[in-house]
Amino acid sequence: MSGTSNDAWHERSGGLRSVTLAGRLTIIGGGVMGLMTAYYAAPLAETVTVLDRSRVGDPATASFGLTRSVRNDYRDLEYARLAFEARRLWRELERDLGRRLLVDCGCLNLVKASVTPDLDSTYAVESYAVLEQLGLRREALSGVQLRQRFPQFDADGGWLDVDAGFADLAAVTGALREGLRARGVRVVETCEPRGITRSGQNWIVATDSGPVESDVLVVTAGLGTNDVLGLVPGCRVRFPLSPDRPTQSKYFIPPAGSRAMFTQDVMPVFAYLDIGIYGHPVYDGKTPGVKIGFYNPPDVARTPSRIGSVEEFVAECIPGLRDAELVDVATASGVDTCWYDLVADDEFILGAVPGTRGLFTGVGWRGTGYKFAPWVGRVLAQLALQQGTVYDIGRFTPARFAAEGVAS
Repeated sequence: MSGTSNDAWHERSGGLRSVTLAGRLTIIGGGVMGLMTAYYAAPLAETVTVLDRSRVGDPATASFGLTRSVRNDYRDLEYARLAFEARRLWRELERDLGRRLLVDCGCLNLVKASVTPDLDSTYAVESYAVLEQLGLRREALSGVQLRQRFPQFDADGGWLDVDAGFADLAAVTGALREGLRARGVRVVETCEPRGITRSGQNWIVATDSGPVESDVLVVTAGLGTNDVLGLVPGCRVRFPLSPDRPTQSKYFIPPAGSRAMFTQDVMPVFAYLDIGIYGHPVYDGKTPGVKIGFYNPPDVARTPSRIGSVEEFVAECIPGLRDAELVDVATASGVDTCWYDLVADDEFILGAVPGTRGLFTGVGWRGTGYKFAPWVGRVLAQLALQQGTVYDIGRFTPARFAAEGVAS
C-alpha cells in the first residue's frame, strides 16, 4: 500500500493571518521542540530568540541521545494521523536542510502466545487495525513469515509499520543548528530566566546576561514548564506533569560474526509494548549494539507476564543476542537519558496559556514526543505569529487545566 498525503486529515483552510513579519518571538527552552518552533517561526517573525538554561544538545536534556523511534503505529487514530503528518514534515526538513534525519527500517510489533496469550487484544494487532483504517503501508507476518523475513526474532507473529524507523538525533541537532543560523535565529545558551514581566504589549524576560524583549513568548521547557509559568505575573495555571524514564536501557553488542544481521539495513525498530519493551537495531557506525529498553508505556496497560527485564525478553524473543555483551546505554554513550514528561490525562499540552495574552506552550510528550517535533514546532510557530493554526488541536488545549487554577 502506498503512503497517503494526509493534509486533509488535519489542516483547516483559512484562519491564519497572511504575514511576513509579525514582531519578535522569544522561545524559552532549547530542546528539539523549541528549536523546531524557532525554525518554523523565523520566516514569519522580525526576530526569533531561543533561551536555553543549559546548552543545545546537553546530554542531561530529554531530547538528547543517539536514536529515537519514529513510527505511526498508535492505537489512537488521531495520534497515528499526527505521527504520519509529522513524518511528512520530517521529509520536508530533510529536503530543505540537505541532511538525512530519518532512517527507514520499519517498526515491528511482536506477539508471542507464551508471553501474551490473548494475541487478538495485543498492541500489535490493535495498532495494525488503525494503520489499516488510515490506509498506511503495513504488513502482517505469521510466525513462519516472520522467521523468513526477520530471522532475528522468535515470535508467533509480527505486525510491521512500513513507513517507520528512527531519527538520527545528532544529525537533527546539527541540521537545526545550521538551519537556525541560516535563518538568523539567535540561540542563547546557559541562560536561566530569572523573571518575566509584561510592559504594555511587550514581554520582558530577565536573565543574568540582561533583559530579552519580545511581543510573543513560547515556553517549551519540558519538566521545567511550571517553573517558567511561575515567573509570569498573574499566571495561576500549572500543569499536572510528572517525570518518568525507562527502568532499563541497554545495548546488546552481538558477536562480530553475527553483527551484520542486527544492523538497520536488515533489522527493524521493534516493540512489544504490552510488556513494556522497545528496541532499535545497530545503527552502523553510530551505536555499539541493539538498544533495548524496558519501561511502563503511559498509554498501554502492561500485560502481566514472566518478562521482567530486557535480558528476559532477549532470552524469549531474540535468541541470537542471548550471548551478546551487555552495556548500559548511558555508560556506553553518556546519552539517551530518555526523561519523559508525562501528563495526568495522558494527552499532549499544546496551545495558548490560559489567562495570558501572547503566551503559548507545548509540553507533556508522554515519552513518545520526539517523532512529533516538526509538527509541534509548526503549530507553535503558527499560533504565536499567525493567530491560529491549520491543525485541529482542540484535544490538546492547555485550557483544560484552567478551571482548577493550580493543578496538582
